[in-house]
Amino acid sequence: MNQYVNKKFSQQYKATIGADFLTKEVLIEDKLVTLQIWDTAGQERFQSLGVAFYRGADCCVLVYDVNVKRSFNTLNTWHDEFLNQASPSDPKNFPFILVGNKIDLDGGNKRMVSEKKAREWCASKGDISYFETSAKEDHNVDTAFLCIAKLALAHEHDQDIYFNTVAEQVPNTEQMASGCAC
Repeated sequence: MNQYVNKKFSQQYKATIGADFLTKEVLIEDKLVTLQIWDTAGQERFQSLGVAFYRGADCCVLVYDVNVKRSFNTLNTWHDEFLNQASPSDPKNFPFILVGNKIDLDGGNKRMVSEKKAREWCASKGDISYFETSAKEDHNVDTAFLCIAKLALAHEHDQDIYFNTVAEQVPNTEQMASGCAC
């Protein structure tokens, strides 16, 4: 998130407690869009704090560390928890993206989750998009976020509700009769 918005990477790890967010304006198909990117706590002990931020989301990005099998193994829980807490109107078609991060570590020798396994998981969830990234080296970060933005924008359009009504005018005669405008 920080790499995408600020073009900065920090080696200092700071656990998210609750949520953090950044904004970024991007041009998508000649339309200026302001993205609100929310980072909810990934550690299970903070999981209950993040749910307040799920409602109203236009896309959900699930991120795991390709070098830590446990982070991949909890994806089903996070996916289902998001749908449960966000209560989207059409859960089967809600846009998700999976990001496998830290592909730069040790030249890939530390890798515990194969790209094939991640793609199989995505297929089992309705063919969600998958990206492998390195926030440290800024590899594939912009590409992943562009896809996220496009999906979120498409989802927002799907959710728009239009009211084609005209406000009824109240004749001024009522105001004159009572002497009150209420």
